Amino acid sequence: MTPDQLRACCLSFNAAVEDFPFNPDTSVFKVLGKVFALSHLGGRPLTVNLKCDPEDAVRLREEYPGLIVPGWHMNKRHWNTVTVDGSLPGRLVRELVEDSYDLVVAGLPRAERLRLDRP
Repeated sequence: MTPDQLRACCLSFNAAVEDFPFNPDTSVFKVLGKVFALSHLGGRPLTVNLKCDPEDAVRLREEYPGLIVPGWHMNKRHWNTVTVDGSLPGRLVRELVEDSYDLVVAGLPRAERLRLDRP
């Protein structure tokens, strides 16, 4: 997955936006103001921080050592840093981005979740 493909994947979700609150190099992807992905798209190797269910986070780290690690500068229980250099299947990366988005949406107030469901 290329940086452009990762950006497109993150922005493909309803109400997803890209923001740069920290610096011009760190893309922060949000839904209704809540972060679901962070990446330095110019970084080598390309990595992305994604929210994850705590049990899944541990399982993924064990299954993909060195490629999925505790979230850098994030709550290590709820965030993973995923290396996106072609070592992981693209489908898995897309699923992890979607899971992160879904977890963040699930934590939004009901009214905001309903607003997202409208066309």
